[in-house]
Amino acid sequence: MNEPRQMTEIQVLTTGEAAKYCGVNFRTVIRWIERGRLKAYKLPGRGDHRIQTQDFVSFLRDNQMPVPPELMGANNRVLVIEDQPEMAAAIKRALKRAGYDVEIAKDGFVAGALLLSHNPALVTLDLKMPGIDGYQVLTFIRDHEEHNQVKVLVISAETREGLDRAIATGADAVLPKPFDNSELLAHVSALIGEGQLSMANSA
Repeated sequence: MNEPRQMTEIQVLTTGEAAKYCGVNFRTVIRWIERGRLKAYKLPGRGDHRIQTQDFVSFLRDNQMPVPPELMGANNRVLVIEDQPEMAAAIKRALKRAGYDVEIAKDGFVAGALLLSHNPALVTLDLKMPGIDGYQVLTFIRDHEEHNQVKVLVISAETREGLDRAIATGADAVLPKPFDNSELLAHVSALIGEGQLSMANSA
């Protein structure tokens, strides 16, 4: 059985490869390109289209299509730290559909263990949780060398003052509740999505 190509090998795609990922005919992909929906370039002399992987992933996310794991960056793992099961499940569902590898921690105690075992590139963090609250989790992440490179996106219904405190404590970005999935994905992509892809492609 053929192993999927690693991300560092998949730097450009043909229209046929893009079509296979999307489950459509390659002519549909060409129409997307011609209409400006999908960014691509033409090979000199032949006129065949090639699509940069990061442009294709952006297209998939913009159109809420699943992103194949092999097209993600070196670390696409996200840890959702959220004590409300419905909210945690909603965040996980949106991120998994966008191609991220997601685990949930229902409180700060579980988060500490999953930070080691899951090794996430990004944490989404609620601030109001029983026991160890989000501020304490954030301080723990920033105070420990093995975790302090993890990006932290605070997702909370806290006041503006509370969100500002989170930034001062070390959060990379904040997303007030309620929010929609496009806002969530835009924040995650800005923190690790396209950045991870660009680093992998330049490796």
